[in-house]
Amino acid sequence: MRILVSNDDGYLAPGLRSLADVLRPLGEVIVVAPDRNRSGASNSLTIRNPLRYRTMPNGFISVEGTPADCTHLAITGLLDPEPDIVVSGINAGANLGDDVIYSGTVAAAMEGRFLGLPALAISLASYECRHYDTAAEVAKCLVGLIADRHLEKRLLESGAILNVNIPDIPLGDLGGIRATRLGRRRQSEKAIPAKDPNGETIYWFGKQGEAQDEGPGTDFEAIRSGFVSVTPLHTDLTSHREMDRTREWLCDLAIP
Repeated sequence: MRILVSNDDGYLAPGLRSLADVLRPLGEVIVVAPDRNRSGASNSLTIRNPLRYRTMPNGFISVEGTPADCTHLAITGLLDPEPDIVVSGINAGANLGDDVIYSGTVAAAMEGRFLGLPALAISLASYECRHYDTAAEVAKCLVGLIADRHLEKRLLESGAILNVNIPDIPLGDLGGIRATRLGRRRQSEKAIPAKDPNGETIYWFGKQGEAQDEGPGTDFEAIRSGFVSVTPLHTDLTSHREMDRTREWLCDLAIP
């Protein structure tokens, strides 16, 4: 098995190194990651400038681009033969609920799915990040399970990636693993104004909102209870249950 590993924290991130190391017994690991921290880059692609890459002393390939750039370039240009699976992470911080909209970690996995490969996004649900080893072992178990049971085809047919969040606790303290749905955060706090050295007004985005929908079955609830959260995310963003309603009110629209 050829495993493409990427992230959004940059090629020097400790979580990336932990993930690459733990997956090597499962197959050939190729790491293609951003040259610097690109958290929050979401699914953006660099389309008006060329992409430069370098193979670094640690063997990882560093790309001057976004997480999605890294996956796209690896699959469509750099790697021959193509990888069999994409694993993104280990992110320093959770990707729960609304976080997945902005997450570069999720985007690197999603780009792999767009290009026809099964994919997982792995995040350690803490900004202290003391237990990358726990997240790494969970990632190894999941990738091994997918390969052993030939679940790659099922993931591809469903159009899903797996968004995995792991509590930042010792492996032996995990309560288990749960299939979850996305919760939801409250609105972010207001942007914070400040002045730059020239007296111009600048802004820092406010702190992200706390969990709002964190009830039973959510990814928030699983992490709070000490369980690994595995949420299947679909690449089809269509709100199918709103289709009939949308058709109805479009009937009343008269375009001049």
